[in-house]
Amino acid sequence: MTEKQTIPDGYRQDHEGRLVPEDKIKPIDRARDELVMELISQALPLSKMLAQFKGKAIGDCRAFVELSLEQYGVKLGGKKGNTELLSFDGRYKIEIKNRPVIGLSEQAEAAKELIDRYLDRVTEGSSGELRKLVMHAFRKDSKGSLSQSRIIGLRSMDIQDEDWQTAMQALTDASFVKTTVTYILVRERVGDTDEWQVVPLSLPAA
Repeated sequence: MTEKQTIPDGYRQDHEGRLVPEDKIKPIDRARDELVMELISQALPLSKMLAQFKGKAIGDCRAFVELSLEQYGVKLGGKKGNTELLSFDGRYKIEIKNRPVIGLSEQAEAAKELIDRYLDRVTEGSSGELRKLVMHAFRKDSKGSLSQSRIIGLRSMDIQDEDWQTAMQALTDASFVKTTVTYILVRERVGDTDEWQVVPLSLPAA
């Protein structure tokens, strides 16, 4: 492991690891750094508080569900399901949801070969846009991973061809639940309607 560089008095380290005399730093660069560090000093504790709230809220809700079911002699085991808890006045609702994260095995590569075989057999005029769609679906990201949602989305296409259908079966066989993400939603009823709005617990998009 590389030792952390000791920064001498009167110097600052820039983003490339270079030591820069403080009196050589432009005022605008200094002001930008002060602004960023001020906001970061506020953001990091907020992030920690949200993480602690999520863990406590999920744990408390699960404990309540188990307590509620005990009156019927039922005890939950294994993975917990989705949960909705409603306030007595019906104004607020807490939702605990489990979202599976889908992975793809090596069988996805077999599906790609079968799809290519199908595309090579059909005429160029009818397969040009489809080929682009398939290439986009199997494009890997910067980490070399495939997009499960784009690839699995190919299964919704109604193409009655043996190679294509075999490829879609290969995609089905390739799909597996890699992990499960648990998250919490807090909702507030909109007036006296049946609509609910999410109470934001993260920074919303502008």
